[in-house]
Amino acid sequence: MAAAAQGPCLNHISRETSDIKRLAAFYTEVFGFEQIESPKFDFEVIWLKLGSSMLLHLIERDPTVMLPEGPWSAVASVADPKNLPRGHHVCFYVPEFDSFVQRVKDKGIPVHEQSQPDGKTKQVFFFDPDGNGLEVSSQYPVL
Repeated sequence: MAAAAQGPCLNHISRETSDIKRLAAFYTEVFGFEQIESPKFDFEVIWLKLGSSMLLHLIERDPTVMLPEGPWSAVASVADPKNLPRGHHVCFYVPEFDSFVQRVKDKGIPVHEQSQPDGKTKQVFFFDPDGNGLEVSSQYPVL
């Protein structure tokens, strides 16, 4: 059993969607998340786990509440990942950056690649099927 955190820590990230199975398939196929047991609610949810510390909670969109979708959607088209608003993304690190980017491209997902001025960190930006911004970095997070 893992030790309890000594203060606040990230519990999970949630994404609301109108097609929960499509979004779950995207995160399992692209990043390798695995589906885990989900509690029962009066709406559909899927919990996904990546490694030992990251949980993604996918939630069926409430059709009675009109919230905006991600930055790229039918009502706010920012389809080119080069134009992804900088504050609207979740970032993942992958150890095999170049092969990961190639796999994403092979799936037909449009990407925007860039490198930081230091030349050490490469980044790729793209969207999930609901228009949520994603970044993948070649740099392991330093805390």
